[in-house]
Amino acid sequence: MERKLARSRKDKMLGGVCGGFAEYFCWASWMVRFAYVLISILSAAFPGILIYILLWIFMPLKAEE
Repeated sequence: MERKLARSRKDKMLGGVCGGFAEYFCWASWMVRFAYVLISILSAAFPGILIYILLWIFMPLKAEE
């Protein structure tokens, strides 16, 4: 079965973007969220928010299982 990067349907807090990355890379979702917040803070927050919104829009939603 081919793995595809997609937003998570079940592991989401806002849009499922971080949950989707966590499922794709087989990482814990809290680690992905923590890294995302840390990177966003260190980059003055705005680019991180903009990237998240763009991923939320353009990243497909995971198909129903």
